[in-house]
Amino acid sequence: GLLSVGNIDLPRKVRYRVRKKKKPVRVDKKCHLGRTYEDYLEFMAANPDTAVVQMDSVEGKKGGKVLLTIFFSNSELMLAFIRDRNTARSVAEIFNSLDTVLGRETFQALFPVILTDRGSEFTDPLSIECDMSTGEIRTRVFFCDPQRSDQKGACEVTHEMIRRVLPKGSSFDRLTQNDIDLMMSHINSYTRKKLNNRSAHQLFSTI
Repeated sequence: GLLSVGNIDLPRKVRYRVRKKKKPVRVDKKCHLGRTYEDYLEFMAANPDTAVVQMDSVEGKKGGKVLLTIFFSNSELMLAFIRDRNTARSVAEIFNSLDTVLGRETFQALFPVILTDRGSEFTDPLSIECDMSTGEIRTRVFFCDPQRSDQKGACEVTHEMIRRVLPKGSSFDRLTQNDIDLMMSHINSYTRKKLNNRSAHQLFSTI
């Protein structure tokens, strides 16, 4: 207030646009309680024969469509679902749809334990674990430690195969679920030496 100068007196100032402020993503830190990686290890020690499914997201162009990937560790089969936005609600909707299509018994057999990272899209684990209409627990969700994607490294390796088709920074906006299904069909049909020269699809069908 020492100088009698307003914005109108500054020729460059009046040309500047007001910068848009991004709304911060609110993360409910309580969602990790009882679901940490340490909790996961304790649960698996008590239930060693339980199958584990790893879950993650693959982003296209920022702000555009994004993939939800579901990786079955026992067969290395991966499913991918395209979403318009990378939100917790979109993740819950996919699991609700799978529960409806598969039936509760098959759903629980395929998804007894889910391991994922701490992305904002996974901050509502209860909507994945629980049938919100009945209150029945249908699966268990656990989180990796912060900055430890290696704790679900098998899922990350399969993402590399997706990136051969959809490079980083490419837009997914024109893709449909049929396009994604075709891509994953090719990836899951790829024979691998570590699977005894079988494909993930072949191995999954025998489990």
